[in-house]
Amino acid sequence: MAKIALITGATSGIGAACAHLFAAQGYHLILVARRENLLSDISKRLTDKYAIEVKTVLADVKDQEDLSYKLEGLSSNLKEVSVLINNAGLSQGLDPIDKGSISDWDTMIDTNVKGLLYVTKIVSNWMIDQKAGHIINIGSIAGQEVYPNGNVYCATKHAVDALNKGMRIDLLPHGIKVTAINPGMVETEFSVVRFKGDEGRAKKVYDGFEPLVANDIAEAIWFAVSRPAHVNINDMLIMPTAQAAATIINKS
Repeated sequence: MAKIALITGATSGIGAACAHLFAAQGYHLILVARRENLLSDISKRLTDKYAIEVKTVLADVKDQEDLSYKLEGLSSNLKEVSVLINNAGLSQGLDPIDKGSISDWDTMIDTNVKGLLYVTKIVSNWMIDQKAGHIINIGSIAGQEVYPNGNVYCATKHAVDALNKGMRIDLLPHGIKVTAINPGMVETEFSVVRFKGDEGRAKKVYDGFEPLVANDIAEAIWFAVSRPAHVNINDMLIMPTAQAAATIINKS
């Protein structure tokens, strides 16, 4: 029987790259995202290309009640998830703490921390029933160091780093692996979202050097997932060659 991977934030960037890579490896997929048209498009492309089963779940991970209703309402065979990729996450704004937007703070905390917890609570119980599973949490270099005006975003990714460790301890008796993937600068929609749709400003973030792309991170995730049963990759910190730290980049 083919394995199943559940991916949040699955319609773009790292989530979409993971969907394509896991489909190519024969996994059936449960794709969770907020944009119905993109969910429909990626589902059709993956099923046509790889002849796998794709179940789409239109949901925002921030909405605990709706998310729980839709995930728990899946058929029992779809709940046999082998891999959970907690990819949904975002940054909004780049302001000092005294000028920060409370709405932005709420969005980041509700998505990056609480949303991850909502999904994990549901899926980890399915994995406990199976006595196996692998949870991949997408963090960031921002969870390893703090940079100017990163304040709340960095705090949310530091929280994810703590949750990685807590999950690994709590789920150890159930044979469930937990891996932290912490990328540096990856050119995706991330900066467009941070700058609230200002594509010109977002593009400038990556000027003068070669950033990572989504598939670089998807391949690292697949490496972690494809290790033998007795091997767990606890943490990966993945940077572009041109980046030494969060704010130290060699630009031409």
